[in-house]
Amino acid sequence: MTDTTAPAGYSATQIALHWAVAALVAGQYLFHDAISGAWDAIRAGETVAFDPLILAHVAGGGLILAFVVWRLALRLGRGAPAAPAQEPAPLATLAHVAHWAFYALLIGMALSGALAWFADVAPAARAHNVLKIALLALVALHVAAIPVHKLALKSDVMRRMIRPAD
Repeated sequence: MTDTTAPAGYSATQIALHWAVAALVAGQYLFHDAISGAWDAIRAGETVAFDPLILAHVAGGGLILAFVVWRLALRLGRGAPAAPAQEPAPLATLAHVAHWAFYALLIGMALSGALAWFADVAPAARAHNVLKIALLALVALHVAAIPVHKLALKSDVMRRMIRPAD
């Protein structure tokens, strides 16, 4: 059954925010060594010199939080496209849960990272490390869904994140 109230696709803003968050998250994983080392040094009572990669990680986390909240507001206000007609109901449900899990994990990562870094909350740092593994697994699932949609389901769902509907 198709939801007639759902938009035909994502807006240009939703698409831009998706790819901006994707790029920022990739950067957070690729360049996390500086902040990780700084955290260990601070916990050991050492002084940490300014490092632009530390600043980039902190600023990147703030941007991810802002962009995810913005994207969430757009999704709640505008909606999201319905699942492709050829997608089996269990896969559509999994996709729906995965999208909401992305919002929760990304917000949780940003908040736990901020609590760890700015308020020196060690349990938040541990939560941040657990959440990063969960997020990586969810990203892998998200990327693995692309060939499933294209090859097995014969849907062009990827196009929705490339071409805006408005």
